[in-house]
Amino acid sequence: MSTWIAALGLAAWLGLLTAISPCPMATNIAAIGFLGRRVESPRAVLLAGLLYTLGRMVAYLGVAILAVWGLASLPDLAHFLQGGFNAILGPVLVVVGMLLTGLLVLPWSLSLAGDGLQDRIGAGWWWPLLLGAIFALSFCPVSAALFFGSLVPLATRADSRFAVPLVFGIATAVPVVLVAVIIAFSAGSLGRTYNAIQRFAWWAQRITGWGFIALGIYLTLIHVFRVPIGW
Repeated sequence: MSTWIAALGLAAWLGLLTAISPCPMATNIAAIGFLGRRVESPRAVLLAGLLYTLGRMVAYLGVAILAVWGLASLPDLAHFLQGGFNAILGPVLVVVGMLLTGLLVLPWSLSLAGDGLQDRIGAGWWWPLLLGAIFALSFCPVSAALFFGSLVPLATRADSRFAVPLVFGIATAVPVVLVAVIIAFSAGSLGRTYNAIQRFAWWAQRITGWGFIALGIYLTLIHVFRVPIGW
């Protein structure tokens, strides 16, 4: 039970880090701000923001479930993961930690949203849902590392195809809902809130990143190089 709770807690933390990373957070603010320009009622702006958030949650949840299910449904791969999961998890955690701390910078990002996508968006409740899903799948290096390098292995290790990804998806929604509320009812304070979130994100990413590096080095020494280290 304690292991299960720890997995859910870590999934929530990874989701929060993903949402407040600079690239996703800037995208969220721009998208919700754009959606809000099309309506005058604060409640309608908030509704559009919530639908956008729901689209992101569903996209993250769907991809995570498919990834975990795909890994579990391949017998040879599942057998390999059961026997050598820690051996590959160590180096993966080191790379993810380096990305979070800024020691490793990748020059690429996966964007499914073209420059003219927002100009083609029309009216209707489903457009915010679609926009949220598309932007959720436009991974930056840090968000991709957190999702594929941390969440998917965590859900696989915990044998959780739904609960861990669901908690991750809910956690990614919290900062986005906050942004939607601020844009709808108090747009003037958005800049201060954004700066505060970014300061928190800077420290949170680096503390988590160094923790991942330390844990990754430990797992690598134990399971790859067979160094007899005990706690």
